[in-house]
Amino acid sequence: MAKALGVGGIFFKSKDPQALMSWYQTWLGLPVEGGEYASFAPASMPEGSSTVFSAFKANTGYFAPSKREFMFNLLVDDLDGALRQVTEGGAELVGDVQAFDYGRFGWFLDPDGNKVELWQPAAKG
Repeated sequence: MAKALGVGGIFFKSKDPQALMSWYQTWLGLPVEGGEYASFAPASMPEGSSTVFSAFKANTGYFAPSKREFMFNLLVDDLDGALRQVTEGGAELVGDVQAFDYGRFGWFLDPDGNKVELWQPAAKG
């Protein structure tokens, strides 16, 4: 049987894709290529991190206040710094930072109204 080996991309619509990609490049340092997309090499992810593929129930409130039927999560090296940066860039913070054994999480709405979860994995060792 053929198997999925990982997430090959996250694709979504935007009213102004280049402006949104530029916003992410400016405020979160995404390695945007040609103004159209960002590529993350697996080797650049912190040890112990992973990419999660998960379906939520149709009536979940986890993506609120966004009206979208999706949410994406970005790994960051400094959650507090990243949240300050996106706020400076005009993003609306959503909820309080939460900490778990596997890392800390914070959320914001980007300029298109997408809810984004930022994850700073727990330090190993």
